[in-house]
Amino acid sequence: MGFYNSNKVLVSGLSSLNSQFFHIILDGCQNTRVGVKISAPENSPDTNGIHVQSSSGITIANSHIGTGDDCISLGPGCSNMWVENINCGPGHGISLASSVQESGVKNVIVKTVTFSGTENGLRIKTWAKPCNGFVAGVLFQHAVMINVQNPIIIDQNYCPSGGKCPGQASGVRISDVTYQDVHGTSATEVAINFDCSKKYPCSRIILEDVNLSYKDQPAMASCINAGGSSSGLVEPKAYL
Repeated sequence: MGFYNSNKVLVSGLSSLNSQFFHIILDGCQNTRVGVKISAPENSPDTNGIHVQSSSGITIANSHIGTGDDCISLGPGCSNMWVENINCGPGHGISLASSVQESGVKNVIVKTVTFSGTENGLRIKTWAKPCNGFVAGVLFQHAVMINVQNPIIIDQNYCPSGGKCPGQASGVRISDVTYQDVHGTSATEVAINFDCSKKYPCSRIILEDVNLSYKDQPAMASCINAGGSSSGLVEPKAYL
């Protein structure tokens, strides 16, 4: 189901089962609200739950999404996004992505979300190639991770398996991203992974009250080309 160049759309009470591709697409939309139930097998490729791009004033709330790809993906040109009360799993988590467009992704709030057995939790991803994109002004708040492979991840060397990886420095500038009250369990030892651009390091990354463990033991954090600060209890320690 796709909505293009639309204003004041309400999608509520819809169940989408086993879509062959993206379940719902919002492209060029304004002031739209979505609350749905989406289900697809974990091994079904490109079955994103809700994909948004070139849109503003979008609210995605009170939704249960299980897919073989991103539960929610916010692409280039997204601004003033509100995502709340989401259950994600299976799937690849909630992803923000910017590419060549200068419009980038800005002013995003993702809060009260639960990830169960997903590949990623809260993810920002960009290709490793020159561009003019950006991701700025993002708040991830009140997130629960249940056996998630990559609970918190910024991947600026994103390249799906089997793809032709550009292998350059990402031109996407990532700044002002806050992770607040994120807790639960990681399925891998590295629970926090900031792999940022060597040309444009991530800046003003803030961790507040983050507590992630791995098999009832302390997890690890990896921070490459990332700067910021932490406050409150932050486990694992991330040296920004």
